Amino acid sequence: MLKFILNNQEVSTSLPTGTVLLDYIRYDQHLKGTKIGCREGDCGACTVLVGELTGEQLRYRSFTSCLTPLGNLQGKHVVTVEGINREGLNPIQQAMVDESATQCGFCTPGFVMSLAGFCLSEKEATCQNAIAAVDGNICRCTGYKSIERAAARVAHLLEERNGEEPTTFVAQQQILPEYFAGIKPRLQALTLEARSNGHTPDSAPQFVGGGTDLYVQKHETMRELAAQFLFDHPSLQGVVREENHCVIGGAATVTDLAESAVLREYFPEFRGFLHLVSSTPIRNMATVAGNFVNASPIGDLTIMFLALNAQLVLSDGSVTREVPLRAFYQGYKQLAKTPQENITAIRFELPDAHTKFNFEKVSKRTHLDIASVNSACQLTVADGFITAASLSAGGVGPTPRLLAKASAFLVGKEVSEELIQEATELAQTEISPISDARGTETYKRLLLSQLIKAHFLALFPQLSAAELLR
Repeated sequence: MLKFILNNQEVSTSLPTGTVLLDYIRYDQHLKGTKIGCREGDCGACTVLVGELTGEQLRYRSFTSCLTPLGNLQGKHVVTVEGINREGLNPIQQAMVDESATQCGFCTPGFVMSLAGFCLSEKEATCQNAIAAVDGNICRCTGYKSIERAAARVAHLLEERNGEEPTTFVAQQQILPEYFAGIKPRLQALTLEARSNGHTPDSAPQFVGGGTDLYVQKHETMRELAAQFLFDHPSLQGVVREENHCVIGGAATVTDLAESAVLREYFPEFRGFLHLVSSTPIRNMATVAGNFVNASPIGDLTIMFLALNAQLVLSDGSVTREVPLRAFYQGYKQLAKTPQENITAIRFELPDAHTKFNFEKVSKRTHLDIASVNSACQLTVADGFITAASLSAGGVGPTPRLLAKASAFLVGKEVSEELIQEATELAQTEISPISDARGTETYKRLLLSQLIKAHFLALFPQLSAAELLR
């Protein structure tokens, strides 16, 4: 039996662990405020909050319930829009009403839940952060300016928090129901009572991390499929430094990367790059290993870590081995792993003071979109000369590509506009883009050249943009 807290009530279910939370909420618990929209994690109409204990800290994150399997919820607190209702409208709901931020109303519960998640986070109470919290929600009536005004009012509610624990503050200020203040000890008791996390035996044929890819691709079959749920395995989590290497657990999420002290120290711009990956709810759910195994030719994390020369640690439960990420893709959706192996960790060498990193992505919208072309670049430079280089690109072939020839060409040469032009021309010989819904072959070739130039302009601002882009 899976056990968790749903709003203010402890629940248990014997439904298949592959059942998505959205269906359980609506059809088993008859909570209809969580809406069915795209069922692909794009629209945000089904947004809920999931709270869990990490050590002594209670952390809430927004999830798209249409992609969340019940197997990832054992011992957690699931909050739907019904779970934040008070006797009257709560201040978040009132802000939406006061700013006329509800039109047809279909998307409103999702926006309200994302803003409730912002109130339960420790993020600074700024208008910018409040608006960022709803980057995974789409309004069909395009009432975004009124929603932004409502988000600004919500941010104002948190200005007096002064470091107080979020659940305590929102309960005391009557932003959310009082029961939130007592959730932490209830989860601690529930964890002691039910240590099993709903995993099926290790012989199950399917691995599931956050589910953000699998449930889009195989929604109908995942419910009954026996699976190993890896999302909560302690050994697969965390981002740590080991000597001069960064080690990332396979089940670490994109949000974990963004919040990592190690990555913030060595890559000050990395968090900004990660904001280009999908949306807040998906970043809260999507795992690093899942992004790699999905093998999308334009996977954002894959492209970043190719440039970082990452190594994958694979295990089948008894034998562990390492494979370079650049050798992991052997053809379209073909991986250098057995079905029994999963990625337990990702390792890469941390940069020194002479090493620079950049990521670029072109897509039709900032959030919730797949790139037309994306690219990453890591360069080590001494006295104006490049001593090491890694260029990667996505959307330009059947697999994520390390541009080996262009990378090797850069080494030993002085940074100049002429060098960059020559490198972009060489990169064109390494790619084989096709025309599809995200652009023609010609367009993608042009994009890659422009993104390589963008890397150098970002990393070497003294270069002449006019000369490079003419």
